[in-house]
Amino acid sequence: MEILKPEDLKKRFNDPWIAPYEKIVTMADENLVEIVEYHPCISGSHWLVNQYKNTSKLILNAYRDGNKQVFLTKVGKEPLDLKASINAAGIEEVAIDNENNTVKVVHGGLAGAGVGAGMCRGMGEGIKQVEIYEKGGGSKLGKAAVITPKMEKVVIGIDDTDTKDEGATWTMAHNVGMELKKEGFEYLDHVIVQLYPHNPHKTQNCVSIALTFAVLAEDKEKLISRAVELLKRDTLSDKTAIAILEGLSIPKKLTDYSMKAKTSMVTVEEAEKVANDLNIKLIAVTGDHGKIGALAALGLYNNLDEAVKVYY
Repeated sequence: MEILKPEDLKKRFNDPWIAPYEKIVTMADENLVEIVEYHPCISGSHWLVNQYKNTSKLILNAYRDGNKQVFLTKVGKEPLDLKASINAAGIEEVAIDNENNTVKVVHGGLAGAGVGAGMCRGMGEGIKQVEIYEKGGGSKLGKAAVITPKMEKVVIGIDDTDTKDEGATWTMAHNVGMELKKEGFEYLDHVIVQLYPHNPHKTQNCVSIALTFAVLAEDKEKLISRAVELLKRDTLSDKTAIAILEGLSIPKKLTDYSMKAKTSMVTVEEAEKVANDLNIKLIAVTGDHGKIGALAALGLYNNLDEAVKVYY
């Protein structure tokens, strides 16, 4: 076994058959881990995602979004039964090291998929080090452990930042996300959630926004407070509010609430009760009314097709 840092790999290997990953971000939540990988080959990674889903018993969900591939996994170890073309690559082990605040993910693959296991991933931003067991390439097995900082997932629901005369919540939310990214926070996603179209209080399209971040545990409160500061600075409304979901799971009660907000009228009091029951923070940035949509955005941030669906 060789233990190498990204700079070591880059110095030693400059082969045309190695395509370095751009970045890898790993979030942990008790016995679940979410791995976000920015892949160098935009649509080529679709093959890899399909292979990983077919091969790995630890993977609960996997999808590709542009050059981003996402794996939700269990913690544990499940040996891979690799077969060329059919089960060519996967994740064999996921472990959380709480003492060192790191996550270890062991990848294995045949031929080119094995090169990606450690050689390609190991050169990406966000990697602490890789443990290379087999280099792979040609017809050989490649196997490596990728060690990354343990981060946590924070989703910020936002609503009511515009008025009848000006503004747009989806763009303001994105600009807040981009400003937080420039400040060093890992801005992962922006999801528009369609709410009840017949709401008489709506500005126009009646949507709320979920912004997804990966943060170190010690930076969570700073992220939230900065988001409040930026929204307070830029909002045009006296009804702006946010809701905060931490971790990798979405409670069913929250999803049910979001569906209710998509299909009918909901009161601030209902939103506050659901949030209180689920221990979800609701923060009135300039007012309480935005709590309704901000909370609703959280229940559907990981279901894009349902998030945008309109119920007449």
